Amino acid sequence: MKRAVKPLLLICLGVLIAFPLFSLLYYTMARTSTPQFCSSCHEIVPAYQSWMTSSHVNNPQGIVANCMDCHLPPPEHTIDFFYNKTLHGIKDIVVHVLEGAEAYDRAENRAAAYAYMKNENCQKCHRNLLHIPAKRGAMLAHRAALYGREGNERKCVDCHHRLVHVDRAYYAHKESRGPYRAPGILFNSRGEVEYPTNWEGGTL
Repeated sequence: MKRAVKPLLLICLGVLIAFPLFSLLYYTMARTSTPQFCSSCHEIVPAYQSWMTSSHVNNPQGIVANCMDCHLPPPEHTIDFFYNKTLHGIKDIVVHVLEGAEAYDRAENRAAAYAYMKNENCQKCHRNLLHIPAKRGAMLAHRAALYGREGNERKCVDCHHRLVHVDRAYYAHKESRGPYRAPGILFNSRGEVEYPTNWEGGTL
């Protein structure tokens, strides 16, 4: 009986210490992943404002896709989420402190974000992408993205690159616009996918 007491005490002590630490860590991660926290760095304010006026906030369904939904792995992938959140957080803080807001290049950071963004991030909200009977072109484009052949893989952002962070002077309510049409893929002279750098205005 005495042999079992010590391991039991150690297990209880471990739980008492580990649970509050993990809860505090997870709470901190969740709170620092909100759009309001992200925009506390003033170089992120334009991205926050363009997000606020986009259809990812203003839509008839009442669904809001925030920074974490698009720019980080889903929280259920705990290790991947914690790793990427920590890595990006430290990098952003270091750049903010050492280089300042003047060194922040929106076009360069947009390209970097699109490079690591995965289709799974979009598919958390956008499902049943192949059932678009009125838009055969969109259905075929989605098929190419979902079941792309090796060497010819496509990402959602290849076509949908003017959805959220577009500088607008108005709120882009979905119900007050016409049917949405993706701008499509843009290629440079080397045949590589390229994202436009001019994001002023826009109707999306």
